[in-house]
Amino acid sequence: MSKEQTKALMPEKEGRPELGEVDGILLSQATCNEWQRIQSFQARPDDLLICTYPKAGVEQAEAMPPPRTLKTHLPVKLLPPSFWEQQCKFLYVARNAKDCMVSYYHFQRMSKVVPDPGPWHEYFEMFMTGKVGWGPWHDHVKGWWKAKDMHCVLFLFYEDMKKDLKREIQKVARFLGKNLDQELLEKIVYHTSFDVMKDNPMANRSGVPLSIMDQSISPFMRKGTVGDWKNHFTVAQNERFDEDYEEKMAGTNLTFCMEL
Repeated sequence: MSKEQTKALMPEKEGRPELGEVDGILLSQATCNEWQRIQSFQARPDDLLICTYPKAGVEQAEAMPPPRTLKTHLPVKLLPPSFWEQQCKFLYVARNAKDCMVSYYHFQRMSKVVPDPGPWHEYFEMFMTGKVGWGPWHDHVKGWWKAKDMHCVLFLFYEDMKKDLKREIQKVARFLGKNLDQELLEKIVYHTSFDVMKDNPMANRSGVPLSIMDQSISPFMRKGTVGDWKNHFTVAQNERFDEDYEEKMAGTNLTFCMEL
């Protein structure tokens, strides 16, 4: 990788790591350093890739028995080519931009392996211009929305999960060709609800060392609600965001629910 691709675009703050860049997208230096290996990753036809904006990786994927369930936050344009070549299935989960911004802000406050977000008003500007890890939210969701017309992508909305989790789980089951009896479906719905997952050490990252995540600042699983952005956005910020949003999302039929 060239020096230009890995150049740091954010100052190091309080010992936090800086970000590097790949093809115009800001990524962690650790991801940049492994970029050649990531791009040469060999997908398998029965792989399921869960994609979101943002937070996870594909560590230890090669050691997993088939069928593998992998996770990524990469935008479409940076995905290793073998996933397309092997005609894998993709499950994309999208969340409205305003709540996504707030959630990402609090995650960066508590995670010591990403840049410090600074005060809210500064982070608001960074998110608006896409100067955050994994790139601009708008490009990320639009890229995967377009990909569903050419590849096997099930595009889900976080807000729909909050409205009717059982219905969305049934969509996933059908997409994967699985038949769930009522008992198993109810069990999955229970264990994947936000309140249950928040108390589950397997999901809430409670075992992660303080040197990596300081959950006294903000819990890894914080609120999980729709519309929490209203507790953070000023009237002026909301007006400016809506104007910018309309411009960046023009030309797509992708629509989001901003509050329930």
